[in-house]
Order: sequence, then structure tokens, then C-alpha cells
Amino acid sequence: MLVMVVVFVLGFILEAVEIIYIVVPLLGPPVLGGDISPVWFGVLLAMNLQTSFLTPPFGFALFYFRSTAPRDITTGDIYMGVAPFVALQLLGLGLLIAFPALATWLPELIFRG
Repeated sequence: MLVMVVVFVLGFILEAVEIIYIVVPLLGPPVLGGDISPVWFGVLLAMNLQTSFLTPPFGFALFYFRSTAPRDITTGDIYMGVAPFVALQLLGLGLLIAFPALATWLPELIFRG
């Protein structure tokens, strides 16, 4: 859980590729050596990184929208507008943490079946 919080906070200030270069080499060996499913961890990490595209101040999707939005829509309006989507992604992340089989059942079916 702490790792996901750290990745989420890093998403405020770094882009996804930079976070991957920092987090994966540090956490790859413990994940692969432990009893955590690497598929589950990878999906959690990917969902968390996707959330970082929508979180201010460096959410890249927010910059793209800002460049195409009419001038009367403020940056604050954009930040408030993405809040429900960030909440939905965090809800999905919570469901995936609570029910790991959501991410692992299909790969297990394909590769071990």
C-alpha cells in the first residue's frame, strides 16, 4: 500500500516513464522474490501511473486539455473537472487491491490452463 501511495505522489511531479525507471528497479526483485503476483503488481502500477496523467500540477492530459479548451475555461475548472475521474480511478485501484483476481484470472487461464 505504501508503494502505491509513493507512486501516486510521484505522479504529481514526475511523468510515468521517470517513475517506472525509479520504482521498478527498486521493487522488482522483492516482488519477484516474494509471494506477490507480478501480474497483479504490474496492473496496480499501470493503473496508478494512469491516474498520474490526470493529477495536477503536472498531469499531462490536463495540459492537452488546457491547450484545446476555450479561453473562458480556467485551469482551476479543468482541475475540478477531472476530480471525479481521479476518484473513479482510485476506486478501481482500491477494488483491484481488494480483489487481486480481477487482474490475474485471465493470465492464469491463458498461461497455466
